[in-house]
Amino acid sequence: MTPLRIDDARKTPLAGEAAWQALAGAKEILVAKGKSYQVFDPRTDDRQAILAVASGRTGNLRAPVLRLGDRILVGFSESLYAQIAGDRP
Repeated sequence: MTPLRIDDARKTPLAGEAAWQALAGAKEILVAKGKSYQVFDPRTDDRQAILAVASGRTGNLRAPVLRLGDRILVGFSESLYAQIAGDRP
């Protein structure tokens, strides 16, 4: 799998409206924290609730952020990544 784009969040942090614009186009947003994760649908779930979970202490979008087709993964969870990798051909 080759990334289409790589950004350094330290140089270009995403917060507020910019963070929402990065997430809003997805059909599914998975936000990982440790071993657990939450699944959101940006078309029906509350924008503020999604941003509250997907943002870190600084208010910026948590890292890493991966776009896989119509899914966006925010944060790191080894088990979630393994599960997603198993879904892909």
